[in-house]
Amino acid sequence: MAGKEPVPLNFVHQNAILCETIKKEQKHQKLHKDYRVNPFKKMVVLASKPNSSVEDDTQEDDQYINIFKKAREVPTEKYDYPQTESQSYGWFTTPLIDSDRSDIRLHHPRTMSEVTKYMDAAWRLKEQSENMQ
Repeated sequence: MAGKEPVPLNFVHQNAILCETIKKEQKHQKLHKDYRVNPFKKMVVLASKPNSSVEDDTQEDDQYINIFKKAREVPTEKYDYPQTESQSYGWFTTPLIDSDRSDIRLHHPRTMSEVTKYMDAAWRLKEQSENMQ
């Protein structure tokens, strides 16, 4: 038991494992050929050199501009329905019923009674006396 012999390497099995690994990697690998600036990151634009005589021949990329505009939209403009449960709160901002100021059940305007008029005058007097000092 003290002297275990090392297991000889089986090159055929190692090669089969390597081939299987490469096939799996190639199956799930996606080759990207077009690279773009991330529209979700803040972009710093620098002007060209003022004394440069070389014309700037860059053209606007319409696809990037569309992606950039889409990234800046609010979720209610991007999607028809909320994508998360947190977005469902406040998604529909239109009132359920029209506000009718003549309906006293839903419209409670601020009214002044004798007590509130007295306290309003007292607060004003107090604020004026504090401001005079």
